[in-house]
Amino acid sequence: MSVKPNHYDVIRKPIITEKATMASEANAVVFQVAMDATKPMIKEAVEAVFGVKVKAVNTSITKGKVKRFKGRPGVRSDKKKAYVTLEEGNTIDVSTGL
Repeated sequence: MSVKPNHYDVIRKPIITEKATMASEANAVVFQVAMDATKPMIKEAVEAVFGVKVKAVNTSITKGKVKRFKGRPGVRSDKKKAYVTLEEGNTIDVSTGL
């Protein structure tokens, strides 16, 4: 099984927060993904990298906030999250490294 490098361009990193931990109880995993990634691309990448079956992919975009850096206004970058629901019996342990 060959993993194309562009799969790692789609999936940036897993998100480990309190809300993501609650989602993992419902057999879902949360990833930060590329802004131009589509749901079929995310599904294909997760299945190829982790070797699991994906049931559904939900995405949300968080717009970057305007914050002050050293007294000057700056803008945080936009982020896209993917909530990946896995088929029954499939799991991904995001607490261990790849």
